[in-house]
Amino acid sequence: MSEESNRQLVLDFLNTLYAGDIETTVARCTDDIEFIANAPIDLLPHLGHRRGKDEMREMWNAVLARYSELRCEVSMSVAEGDKVAVYIRVFLRKSINQRMMQFDVAGFYTLRDGKVCQIREIIDTYDLVQQLVERDVTAILTGRRPNP
Repeated sequence: MSEESNRQLVLDFLNTLYAGDIETTVARCTDDIEFIANAPIDLLPHLGHRRGKDEMREMWNAVLARYSELRCEVSMSVAEGDKVAVYIRVFLRKSINQRMMQFDVAGFYTLRDGKVCQIREIIDTYDLVQQLVERDVTAILTGRRPNP
């Protein structure tokens, strides 16, 4: 496949995922798909390391259960051979209280035979955790008073 078609494949993959169509998203993955996102899994149990379609389906269904709205904006995408890098602004609305979280993700996708075989994500987890727990983590860690 051409680099442009690989880039479009990843963009279509993201559109399907953030539309909540898990089965179509999983179908766009190889059987041995690997997902890696370094994150505090005690707070974000759906992240971490996953392998295979069943684990991917379980992870994405957990995201859909926790968040009532998902969307993303891809501000940059670059393809080189079978690899595609994307810079994404992610928006998730918490089901529990309807608060919107937004954070940036650098996603690195490897393709094989027209399907996604590996996803590596780098997330600003510090910012994400603050939004998740709705607390000024710096204030907690340093003992200073939080900003009003």
